[in-house]
Amino acid sequence: MFHEVVAEGAAGAESDTGEVTAATLLASFETLVSEAVAEAGRDRIVEETGIDGESLDAAAGGEIEGFRLEDGAAILAVPADRDGDAVVAEVRDYLLMGMATAVLDVDTIAAAIDADLTGQEVQQALEGRAPMTLGQLAQIMAVIERRKR
Repeated sequence: MFHEVVAEGAAGAESDTGEVTAATLLASFETLVSEAVAEAGRDRIVEETGIDGESLDAAAGGEIEGFRLEDGAAILAVPADRDGDAVVAEVRDYLLMGMATAVLDVDTIAAAIDADLTGQEVQQALEGRAPMTLGQLAQIMAVIERRKR
């Protein structure tokens, strides 16, 4: 799932500086989503997730930066026969544990990402009180991973 990207290979596709980048993570997210659609089939995912076909086609085609975490998780959950909400909860737990390990607060993350979010908005996104896009997830995750190293 999305949080496993770092452990399973994003680190192997690091930039020349040796850091995990948001772009690398987002590219890995794109691969996960397109593979899930290919494995489960477009019609099954539309039926089981309620995501409209046009949005799903765009996501499967690599346009996922603005895609909501919940929708991306729902797509990944279908071929894995999992609950999308459980996948989202795992991602949120991973981020919060990473923040604790890296000794990061939401204001520091907000200052380090390009996603024009305040510390409060980052906190709301992490807690699920505000939507988080996969682009924002990649940026937040990259900050956490760089800080942990």
